[in-house]
Amino acid sequence: MAKLAAGDRAPDFALADEDGSKVSLSDYAGRRVVVYFYPRDDTPGCTIEARQFTALSDAFTAAKVDVLGISPDDADSHRRFRERHELAIRLLSDPDHQVMEAYGAWGEKTRYGRTSLGVIRSTFLIGPGGEVERSWYNVRADGHAARVFAALEA
Repeated sequence: MAKLAAGDRAPDFALADEDGSKVSLSDYAGRRVVVYFYPRDDTPGCTIEARQFTALSDAFTAAKVDVLGISPDDADSHRRFRERHELAIRLLSDPDHQVMEAYGAWGEKTRYGRTSLGVIRSTFLIGPGGEVERSWYNVRADGHAARVFAALEA
């Protein structure tokens, strides 16, 4: 699994959002965008992370930064997740993990002494030219959105 670092070109993608519309990273050319990968809709950590990104959505918008969350869940799951928790961020589906693999956000992980394949909670701040400005791997969900926002100023 290759990890992306500052200066690397962010892999482009085209994924469906919660409404079934195709969204590409190239749609955000000329803008900064946060792309974060999370394991599953409606799980405790993922809900905390999504709600905290939503709580900061006005601040991200004021800073001219878009936020995209990506998980293996389908559009229906994303739509229910957004409605249930009043989320303001766009959620994209990567059911075959191709985008996650390209970002190094899919791979072997150990939890409670057991090894499995799955989503590695990761976040990327991508610059207007499509380069990775900052990457975070194996993040803790709680407080992460605030750390990402603080990095915008750094």
